[in-house]
Amino acid sequence: MRFVWLNILGGIAVLGSYALGIAGHPDSVGRLWGDMPPSLQAVYGITMWLAAAGYFPFTYLWWRHGSELRVLGGRDFRAVEALYALVLVPSALWMPLTFAWLEAPSTGLWIAVRLVLFLVAAGSCGLLAALLTATPRPRPALFWSALAGQALFMVQTALLDPLVWPLFF
Repeated sequence: MRFVWLNILGGIAVLGSYALGIAGHPDSVGRLWGDMPPSLQAVYGITMWLAAAGYFPFTYLWWRHGSELRVLGGRDFRAVEALYALVLVPSALWMPLTFAWLEAPSTGLWIAVRLVLFLVAAGSCGLLAALLTATPRPRPALFWSALAGQALFMVQTALLDPLVWPLFF
């Protein structure tokens, strides 16, 4: 049940931070892209939706079977919950920190923006490691759909967001 609440509250925090950020800074939304070319922004438009869709298969696997599995060298489901928190909490901080940096750029805020992106990436990579080390292995169809979803999620959270997006500022 803790896992469900973590995802509900974490999801509300992430989506709420985006909604409040956009509603509170309507004139600055376009600045979130920096100098990123429109063609790459379009790629992001696709990958963000794919990452969001990818979240569901691997989250379903953990919700359905997490308590039965051992991960990362024998750890229990609390390790997976910690990794989810490592994804969700910094994700909820990204938008407010980014708008704060856009309004009053400083080295400290830029470091904070980058830090939350790398924390999300670390959590995402940790979830992949947990999935790959899960024993007993869930049934193949569920495992492979979760792995595909995690891969889509990681393209966004461990590659594009922390490594590509900052290049345009």
